[in-house]
Amino acid sequence: MKEPEAGGGLDRGVLAVAMVVVLGAIMSILDVTVVNVAINDLAKEFKTSLATIQWVATGYTLALATVIPITGWASARFGTKRLYMISIGLFVIGSMLAGVAWSAESLIAFRVLQGLGGGMIMPAGMTILTQAAGPQRVGQVMSIVGVPMLLGPILGPIIGGYLVDDVSWRWIFFINLPIGIVALLMAARILKRDEPKPAERLDLIGLILLSPGLASLIYGIAKGAELKDFLKTEALVFWAAGAVLVLGFVVRALKAKNPLIDLRLLKRRSVAAASGTMVLFMIAFMGAMLLLPLYYQTVRGEGALQSGLLLAPQGLGAMVTMPIGGKLTDRIGPGRVVLVGMVIVVLSVSGFAAVLEADTSYWALGGALFVMGLGMGMTMMPTMAAAIQTLVHDEVPRASTMLNIIQQVSASIGTAMISVLLANRLTAELSGLGGGAGGGIGSAEKIPPEIMKVIAGPMANAFQHTYWYSAGLLLLAFLPALLLPRKKPETTAADAPMPMH
Repeated sequence: MKEPEAGGGLDRGVLAVAMVVVLGAIMSILDVTVVNVAINDLAKEFKTSLATIQWVATGYTLALATVIPITGWASARFGTKRLYMISIGLFVIGSMLAGVAWSAESLIAFRVLQGLGGGMIMPAGMTILTQAAGPQRVGQVMSIVGVPMLLGPILGPIIGGYLVDDVSWRWIFFINLPIGIVALLMAARILKRDEPKPAERLDLIGLILLSPGLASLIYGIAKGAELKDFLKTEALVFWAAGAVLVLGFVVRALKAKNPLIDLRLLKRRSVAAASGTMVLFMIAFMGAMLLLPLYYQTVRGEGALQSGLLLAPQGLGAMVTMPIGGKLTDRIGPGRVVLVGMVIVVLSVSGFAAVLEADTSYWALGGALFVMGLGMGMTMMPTMAAAIQTLVHDEVPRASTMLNIIQQVSASIGTAMISVLLANRLTAELSGLGGGAGGGIGSAEKIPPEIMKVIAGPMANAFQHTYWYSAGLLLLAFLPALLLPRKKPETTAADAPMPMH
């Protein structure tokens, strides 16, 4: 097969594979944000507390964290096509059952089943797509995979708000059925035949350490954010135990002959630099992503659907630069592309920190969001491409798994950290106005209009101040980003594009 030129276009076969992967990714990523919008309605439907129904979201996230670590091993042992189809199948079955749930407990159980499938969709899909395209076109295929990752948090509230308000909460799950069935049929027809390796042994000790460790760590971080204190027993026990288990896995992975995730890949400069950049960037950016929808709902009194629509400019900006960033990554290397994208993101976040007030123009906020999207489209997926471009064919599954774990944990840390910083700042801003109004981040609809007029300004100040924390964290991400490769990847026979069947 003729090698593709660096930066050359994607052929029809790779685009077909990309369509299969994007269908699965859209389904799993949209589901998270669609369900978050419906939490209040679900609590009313099943006549239960928010603390209980919150497990509909938390149970799904913990299931993701539990299953992601085995994806790399399962890809080699059973084949990526088979694993991808199994994961979509589990997700579709979980969606169907969740749609007919008869109690809060049954809904939580079916969401866990969804998560067991959803956790494997992204890493398996990334592996399939990067192996199909080869290292010379990883930038372009990563930009394709990035579309649902960026649009999910924006379209989710819009779709979820419409379905909950105008159709039925059950359709936030049923909507996955036709998408999943089409994805399964396309996968069966388009994806190449598997070449599993039956000799591959599962690192059982590594699995026992990492999966419960990640679940405990993420739960503890989320609980600490909810309590606004990471040292309270209910949070400390979980995140500390999780950290110990994950550290134990790291020690084992560096010594084991066939570890669950090969951390020795981090000895390569490009993989280590990309991982470090992603950790810092995801913590800062996912935290910043939390702020504006909360601002719209608490300070400006917008509903979930309206907030989702107001966030749309970010997705539009990302759609503009993603294909450009992908092609530039393949032509000149990811280093320069990522640095430019990060500069744009830092400028936009700093813009929010400088101008956000209780009556800031929606046009100005939309413009800043669009600029943020432009930067995002040139940052996250080129960073992932930097890690994968230098790997040979058999290393891609474990690298994809590692990168997805980094994303999941970093996003959880970022969301928890920024939510606590915001809550503390709200308390500080409102303490002189009569008490603990800042202790909770609730809906502005519950606050009488006359009181809202008094507290809107101080609340906006709290959001503005918190944006500076995100900007500062983003600046730290420049340090590892400076080490990313600044030239196009070399192609070897071992990692040439794989033939389509």
